[in-house]
Amino acid sequence: MGGDMGSLAGWQAMRSFRRDSKVTQRQLPKGLVRRILRFGARYRRTLAIYLALIVVSAILSAVSPLIFRAIIDDGIARHNVGLIVWLALLAGVVAIVSAGLMLWQRYISARVGEGLIYDMRTKIFDHFQSMPLAFFSRTQSGALISRVNSDVLNAQSAFTDTTSSIVSNAITVVITLGVMVFLSWQITLAALVLLPLFIIPARWVGRRIEGITRESYNLNAEMTNMMTERFNVSGALLVKLFGDPRGESGLFSGRAGRVRDIGVTQAMYTRIFMVALLTTASLATALAYGWGGIEAVHGVYPVGTVVAITLYLTRLYAPLTALSNVQVDIMTTLVSFDRVFEVLDLEPTIVEDLHARAIPRGPATVEFSHVSFRYPTATEVSLASLENVEHLEQGTSPEILHDISFVIEPGAMVALVGPSGAGKTTLSHLVPRLYDPESGTVSINGVDLRVATKDSVRATVGVVTQEAHLFHDTLRANLLYAKPDATDEEIRHALEAAQIAHIPANLPDGLDTVVGDRGYRLSGGEKQRVAIARLLLKAPDVVVLDEATAHLDSESEVALQLALAHALSDRTSLVIAHRLSTIREADEILVLDSGRIVARGTHRELLADGGLYADLYHTQFADQEQDLTAP
Repeated sequence: MGGDMGSLAGWQAMRSFRRDSKVTQRQLPKGLVRRILRFGARYRRTLAIYLALIVVSAILSAVSPLIFRAIIDDGIARHNVGLIVWLALLAGVVAIVSAGLMLWQRYISARVGEGLIYDMRTKIFDHFQSMPLAFFSRTQSGALISRVNSDVLNAQSAFTDTTSSIVSNAITVVITLGVMVFLSWQITLAALVLLPLFIIPARWVGRRIEGITRESYNLNAEMTNMMTERFNVSGALLVKLFGDPRGESGLFSGRAGRVRDIGVTQAMYTRIFMVALLTTASLATALAYGWGGIEAVHGVYPVGTVVAITLYLTRLYAPLTALSNVQVDIMTTLVSFDRVFEVLDLEPTIVEDLHARAIPRGPATVEFSHVSFRYPTATEVSLASLENVEHLEQGTSPEILHDISFVIEPGAMVALVGPSGAGKTTLSHLVPRLYDPESGTVSINGVDLRVATKDSVRATVGVVTQEAHLFHDTLRANLLYAKPDATDEEIRHALEAAQIAHIPANLPDGLDTVVGDRGYRLSGGEKQRVAIARLLLKAPDVVVLDEATAHLDSESEVALQLALAHALSDRTSLVIAHRLSTIREADEILVLDSGRIVARGTHRELLADGGLYADLYHTQFADQEQDLTAP
């Protein structure tokens, strides 16, 4: 029992020295400790039991050497067999109870730790879900995942492990030193003199371990990033088309080799730390046995007292070493929680009004009234640590849309045309409330989207983007994402309307076939039509569509046009038009340039007026005229 406890304490001390001592230099916000305590308030009773168990375990651990002392001095020396038996049984009971307490501690620690992980992960995930699109367009997805995984785990580990380590080590040191001083203050003092001989070099080794650990994290991150980039479909395709297999293998083996080499170095420094700790404890034990043995021979100390002192020494050095680095442990805990809280403190720019009301369903009127818009600045939606930069960009974003006003009547289609960068996509993002306008209002059926419930906006507005995204899941799951309770019959009708009813029959497992990363098992046209089928299942009143067909073959384009006809039928729609056929069918065309509506009307009216639309027609659409008039 004593050996196991000493080994565990030794590893805790070593882990303490592996932590980055630079955390002590970080300026932390005021009230952080109170906030951590509030976050873990629901576990306060469980933590109280946990700390009580630690205290009892430490006391029982200190009792065992005294029992062995009594066995030697009062039992063996006096030939009292009955006392020896009873004390041996007592030592066995103490060992069993201590083992049970350790299991109980571990269970409580796991319950609290996993509960904290669950609480923090769900809170961060929900918070990320509430963030605007601008947040995701700026931050690194890996950094977001790291906050949900690594930072949460570090905060939990630091919280539970640091708490138990500090409390148990402090109690162990106090009780152990107290008993040792009571048994022999002279030997205790001599043993403590050896402690600096270990701690001074241990701190040097600890700094080396700290630096190596930090470097190993960076090297592992580089290797992981390379694998992430090469193993997704787009990256694998790029490597196949342009990469040199030998060069790729050499690059990866070089990074993996550096990880290997630093792993060996890290293992050796870690072992040096443990060997030094054990050697110092062994020297102290030898000193205690030597000095104590001589004193026992001269009758100054009983033999049992010498044995007890040496047993206490084996469990004294590791806790003392860990406590010598307690400031780093505490600061690591605080920094880990601070990284979690700084994400939770990032306010979402799209929030639901306290008095939000639902948008009435049915034929929808969409109205833009004097809308101006600029994208949020970096400081409004992001953190430097999430963008992997030292400082966020400063300054105000330029205005993208200027005084936009128009109305789409129920069932009507408005087409947006204009040169690249005119603001078409930005304008379309305001309808599903991916952003809020800087000024003016966007309303559906008379309800300003800023005071509409988010659920009603999602239910009312359906969007098909230029690049249809599918999750790495089954075709059925991707369709049900729009309507989880859809029946097989509803799915079949949606697939028929989207012109892909034949697709499931051509897949190995039909609707239950996994479509692959981003749906790469399907062609571009098939993915677009799956997206339309998903929209049809949702059955929105308003459709926002980026009608990109340039990457499709003629057969897929025809099928997609038929699918779009079903999607837009009897629905209010806003279309970023790329096809002359769509423009001709539009009830109104809005011509955008530099974020302003510079012209509006039908195709014939705008063409007759000349200007920008006529230029766009001759450069982008005139070649489609022949296709439309061909038999």
